[in-house]
Amino acid sequence: MAHGTPVLIGWLTLVCLVVVVPASVVLVWADRDVPPTVSGRVAAVWSSVGRTLKLGGEVGPPVYVVASVLLALVALLFVSALVSLITTGLSQRLLALRLGRSVVLEERHTVLLGWSDQVFPVVAELVAANANQRRSAVAVLADKDKVEMDAEIAGHVGDTGTTRIICRSGPTTDPTALARLSPDTAKAVLVLPPGVPGGDSHVVKTLLALDAVGQPSGDRVVVAAVRDSRHHLAATLAAGRHGHVLSIDDIVARLLVQTSRQPGLSLVYQELLDFAGDEFYVVPAPTLVDGTFGEALGAFATSSVVGLVRADGKMVLNPHSGIRVGEGDQLIVITEDDDTAVPADTIPPVDEDAIVAVRSRPAAAERLLLLGWNRRTPLIIEQLDQYVRPGSTLDVVALGDAATLQAARATGREPSRLLVSFHSGDITEPQTLAQLDVPSYDSVMVIGDESHTAEGVPETDDRTLVTLLHLRAIEESTSRQLSVVTEMTDDRNRLLAPVRQGADFIVSGRLISLLMTQISENRHLADLFDELFTADGSEIHLKPATDYVRPDREVGFATVVESARRRHECAIGYRLRAEASTAPAYGVRINPDKRLKLRFSAGDCVIVVAEG
Repeated sequence: MAHGTPVLIGWLTLVCLVVVVPASVVLVWADRDVPPTVSGRVAAVWSSVGRTLKLGGEVGPPVYVVASVLLALVALLFVSALVSLITTGLSQRLLALRLGRSVVLEERHTVLLGWSDQVFPVVAELVAANANQRRSAVAVLADKDKVEMDAEIAGHVGDTGTTRIICRSGPTTDPTALARLSPDTAKAVLVLPPGVPGGDSHVVKTLLALDAVGQPSGDRVVVAAVRDSRHHLAATLAAGRHGHVLSIDDIVARLLVQTSRQPGLSLVYQELLDFAGDEFYVVPAPTLVDGTFGEALGAFATSSVVGLVRADGKMVLNPHSGIRVGEGDQLIVITEDDDTAVPADTIPPVDEDAIVAVRSRPAAAERLLLLGWNRRTPLIIEQLDQYVRPGSTLDVVALGDAATLQAARATGREPSRLLVSFHSGDITEPQTLAQLDVPSYDSVMVIGDESHTAEGVPETDDRTLVTLLHLRAIEESTSRQLSVVTEMTDDRNRLLAPVRQGADFIVSGRLISLLMTQISENRHLADLFDELFTADGSEIHLKPATDYVRPDREVGFATVVESARRRHECAIGYRLRAEASTAPAYGVRINPDKRLKLRFSAGDCVIVVAEG
């Protein structure tokens, strides 16, 4: 073999002749009809050798024999070359498929660009969203081996039902690699932020590469996410007018603040954002045209109406109940699926005697505690200042001296309502927490503490788990239940958290994955989430049920909806205190049947969409 192909062919020919010629001699001499003459036997041996080696084995004049052998060699060479070409072509094709280099021949599919831990919840939610579709596809492009991607997705997601997962290997910033996923015929493109430093710039470059591939042929929606709010504008410009870019830091900070003031809110969003239960849909309502929005609130027995999408595309969340539904308007509803939002034949009755008169509750100043420090802390302080009453206080505890923390916070807007104090201490040490009188605070926020290290995500969650252990010890020693909302980066660590059932968690990776998936399925939801996560406009609240209906009296949920309507609110569910520690929903019920009979008591809450 070391001497090359010609020598190898020669040796192979010699070995074949050494085996075939003696065997042919034995066959001829052992034949009962062996030719009587030596020349006849030699001819018979030649014929046997020729048939075995596919050389024809013709007998006749020398010229005839030589010509037949030449023709046989030409035929053998042709067939061998043809087999070699076919084998090479198949091998190259199989190699291309294994390496993920082939073109995706799909239409109306979803394209997923990038690879991180967010891939798995995004794929899982897309599979759930497409469960009622006969055929759907998700194409994934990442600079990673295709076989590894297939194996990891199969291990994390499991059965994908009618949804095909197609993985392709290549850099997401290369327009040539992007073109292999046919993004121009896709219904949605999701750009995931890499979990590495400089990930936001990679997202911007990916969006620019997507634009370089060409214009889409349909109404494709592009959804991306960046971690640092400073890069949001650049990513928005790169995404184009049909793109939606989520700022992870802003959204996480807003939801942390909202949940700190309304325990249980994270559970509500978890129910609303995944496709396992009821979620937001935009549906036409031709039978409700010229009616009022207040009438639309009670028109559906198994769907909850929360807003309008005007004919010009403008979204209005929780409009005044007297607004008319115009021609071409669509309703924003919470329902099980887009085909379950059907007006009821009979409007559920309302118990007027059970409705409680509207009464206002004066808001008091709050005392809040923030344990830990990361790049989102200035945003959290800025968001808190928009929600709290003047005179409220916030104590921030993290490693580092107070002057350093104060200087780090100076990048944010100076609070006008909130009095902020900085304290130096290790939140994983019980002595630090013991000095704070934690039970005296109205709410405690525990965030991923990056004030001491640059090691990254895993260690921040580890420190958070240790802090939660100490907070649980404080609860047990004081026999008081703390109002704690915790930020984590890895959803797997949430399962290890030493907290009571139904506690509030903001898992940034999973939260953004759910939001991106929801927007990719319905572009109108981008504006809806923008309003829900800001202090201005309408947002989700958990309010005492006794403010809406009389306690200990059985009423239909339609009565709760009507009571909320009179407050210019949209009731979308409830949370029962008696079931607050019971999995999987921990007392939260979104979009209950309006004919459902309930008996509320003290501690129960009604979930409404209302102005902040």
